[in-house]
Amino acid sequence: MRLGVVLALACSAVFCARAQEKPAERGQRLVTEALQALGGDAFLRMENRVETGRAYSFYRSALTGLDVAKIYTRYAGRGDTAEAGKLRVSEREAFGKKEEAAVLFTPEGAWELSFRGARPLADERYANFKDSTLRSIFYILHERLHEPGLTFMWQGADMFENRPVEIVSIADADNQTVTVYFSQSEKLPVRQVFRRRNPLYKDFDTETTVFANYRAVGGVKWPFNIRRERNGDKIYEMFSESVEIDQRLPDNLFTLPGNVKMLPKLD
Repeated sequence: MRLGVVLALACSAVFCARAQEKPAERGQRLVTEALQALGGDAFLRMENRVETGRAYSFYRSALTGLDVAKIYTRYAGRGDTAEAGKLRVSEREAFGKKEEAAVLFTPEGAWELSFRGARPLADERYANFKDSTLRSIFYILHERLHEPGLTFMWQGADMFENRPVEIVSIADADNQTVTVYFSQSEKLPVRQVFRRRNPLYKDFDTETTVFANYRAVGGVKWPFNIRRERNGDKIYEMFSESVEIDQRLPDNLFTLPGNVKMLPKLD
């Protein structure tokens, strides 16, 4: 009986304290809880990641392609993470059972790789990759948490795919924002949304990413199902069969071969 009373009083105190939180305080708490749910220090120490599975591409939500995919990601290291807008990650997206084709993104540029050589990607595609990466909730948690001017603002509670969520808007010093939905029960990010200006039509596209099927990998939790949408239409989905972290990845995965043939840049 006494234990029940003590627990009830403790829960009541926590509820009252949270009810008095300001939106910025609640947003900061939810982001901190998400980091801990993803693995805390183990997540922050993650140096690289390899996701292997099947990737699907869509146009107007209709399937246009599928392939075996292997996504290699390597973070720059624990240097100065305070410089706003600086990309601190390299990514190699390899396709085919023998990884016959790949796309390489680095802080210096991006190339399409094949047996023909290396073709620089169009400026817009590289800019979109950089923008998407900088506004990814996982990249923010791993690389940008202590960046000057970064703010977290609680936007309320809602339901997403039949689960209660807490919504937090994250903005940097340049007022680039992303809105993230966190599961109330698991504390993990399940959805993020941001807007990007469309250079052709001069309006805005709404970019949405949904995260599902989290699994524990080396002390870190990572979503094995990632779905991207643009203006409500599905454009990409990956179902990972395995995810590995902190592997001994060779440097040449993230650099251009010295003797590679350089092809004309894509428009």
